[in-house]
Amino acid sequence: MTGLREPVVFTRGGTLRGFRVERSGTAPTGSSAPTSRGVAAFLGVPYAQAPVGPLRFRAPEPVEPWDGVRDALAFGATAPKRPYKAPLDTLLPDPDVAGENCLNLNVWAPWPPPDGRSAAARPVMVWIHGGSLVHGSSAVPVYDGEAFARDGVVLVSLNYRLGIEGFGVFPDAPANLGLRDQLAALTWVRENIAAFGGDPDRVTVFGESAGAISLAALLASPLARGLFRRAVLQSGAPTALPQDRARRTTEAIARRLGVAATARALSAVPAERLLDAQTEVTGKGSPLTGGHSFQIVVDGEVLPRDPFEALRAGAAADVDLLMGTNTEEYRLWFVPSGLTERIGRLALRAAAWKAGVPARTVRTYRSRRPGETPGEVLGALATDKLLRVPQNRLADARTAGPGATYVYEFGWRSPVLGLGACHALEIAFVFDTLDRPGAVALTGPDAPRPLADAMHSAWVRFATTGDPGWRPWDGARPVMTFGRPDDDGPTVVESPREEELRAWGV
Repeated sequence: MTGLREPVVFTRGGTLRGFRVERSGTAPTGSSAPTSRGVAAFLGVPYAQAPVGPLRFRAPEPVEPWDGVRDALAFGATAPKRPYKAPLDTLLPDPDVAGENCLNLNVWAPWPPPDGRSAAARPVMVWIHGGSLVHGSSAVPVYDGEAFARDGVVLVSLNYRLGIEGFGVFPDAPANLGLRDQLAALTWVRENIAAFGGDPDRVTVFGESAGAISLAALLASPLARGLFRRAVLQSGAPTALPQDRARRTTEAIARRLGVAATARALSAVPAERLLDAQTEVTGKGSPLTGGHSFQIVVDGEVLPRDPFEALRAGAAADVDLLMGTNTEEYRLWFVPSGLTERIGRLALRAAAWKAGVPARTVRTYRSRRPGETPGEVLGALATDKLLRVPQNRLADARTAGPGATYVYEFGWRSPVLGLGACHALEIAFVFDTLDRPGAVALTGPDAPRPLADAMHSAWVRFATTGDPGWRPWDGARPVMTFGRPDDDGPTVVESPREEELRAWGV
């Protein structure tokens, strides 16, 4: 392994050949990473068989072993999907890699790996991307794992089935196929990561948006026990639907296609035609609008009960948890479409009533935000209802458990299109990939590198030691704030926006 010119590892499926990564940056301030450490990457590694043909709507099947040396030099196929609508397509680049087997993953590892058993194995972090369960992949440039490997972490990123192929609900196929894919990838990590120098007993899973929602479900899933030790939820909270409600999206797509809402019938539909129908049905749907969208479901197997209730009752209480939000999450959802300007006071009241927001809560937000438009007030309400309130409630419920809970907030404001501290903005800071083209589109060219140093180092510390660098959640509700407007560096603030959160009964 260490004596070869090209990085080579031996996994249960067979031998993999990767490549050495040219150094594109330096370790962040305060990092303990040796400057001589190299990085090797292994891309497009299959963790399950291709979900095509008879396997299209089935649970993932183990990889068939191969003979010889398999090249792992380029990203593998991405799941079938459509691009984001403009202007999100330029703000959130979403590569499309052709191929049949989207069930693949990537590994970035410090190289060479430890020699023998005397050297300590390295912590492992596994990234699960977001994208409303219909977009995204591990090939997004911002998700490059080099900086984590540079700092002593084995970084894994993975693809999983999206849309109706990953989260459709059928009478003749398992539910939550995308979650089952994630479980298969985590099982692969458990069985193979030692070959890359990683410690299978020190795995931290982290994800953003739909990736964080997926991880919250895995935290509550009995099938995930023992697959990870720590978790990071970025801008996501535990949520799932009953199968009968979630099935409505599948049924609407089947009606548009003129076929039965079964896996057998839909498996005969060509992928492109299925994507067309899916896009037409879900184009205006989201958890905010209440239209058709794909959701994780309570299926009785992967997810036996509502994940929020399961976690509040003590599921995964021994797993260390880091979670948080961006100050103005809603601005990615509202600003590009012009909602912040189009919504008036009557529309604010109607939307709040439809979403079940108490009138007194709306009044509190309006009084605390006198200079904001009704659309901005609605966005703040949506951010807290979907993310901040459930995260606070979950953190409160975990204070008596053995696992530590840490909370953060990201507040640096992007100058691009007035997006501010919007949804997904923190990812490039966490990965320390501000120089990637996909990051610049969202952050602009002058994003503060010291802030990336601080966030990236905190995530590395959490994966390595379980402590990101501030005190755990307690009765005072400490929140580490990154990128405050006064730019005085990361600061712990106790109970931020307490009056607004109290208006929700939190």
